[in-house]
Amino acid sequence: MSRLVVPSIESTSPELEPVLRFVNKRFGFVPNIYRVMSISPQTLKGLTEMQGVLARTLDVRTRERIALAVSEVNGCHYCLAAHTYLGSQFAKLDAEEMALNRKGHSRDPKAEAAVAFAVKVTEARGKVEEADLEAVRAAGYTDAQVVEIIALCAQFYLTNFLANVFDIDADFPVTDDAGSQQGIAKHI
Repeated sequence: MSRLVVPSIESTSPELEPVLRFVNKRFGFVPNIYRVMSISPQTLKGLTEMQGVLARTLDVRTRERIALAVSEVNGCHYCLAAHTYLGSQFAKLDAEEMALNRKGHSRDPKAEAAVAFAVKVTEARGKVEEADLEAVRAAGYTDAQVVEIIALCAQFYLTNFLANVFDIDADFPVTDDAGSQQGIAKHI
């Protein structure tokens, strides 16, 4: 049960109308996490700008794999539900791959390096070992891409923390511990 009243779209600041229109176009509805962020227009604008820029980094499959790994480390049920749905619908990841991603692995060796590195960054709060950095580089990631992996971790940290602090009700299909969808949410 959410620890705050999730604002209605009608109650948000008029200055957020373009942002919420963009979010609605992207998902087909405005998810609860964005409605909660609308309490702070600066936070919502900052996150959506960051998401827009980082959507042009790496590939969608790798980004969703990282989202699942970081959300698992942070114990964020809301984001696990969201990214399991997004991973299956947009990145075309199967349930087995997403279950591996949640554990910091992948069937794809290059993706595994990115996901494992994201887990290390998240668990160690950035204080990774030299060997961790060398492993992701050895898999073929440039230093610019390593920076992008770290930036994605930060992006997912923000949404994980917001969802966890306010215990936001999932409006995506809920997932079980294996990453399987448990039902379709009312908005989808």
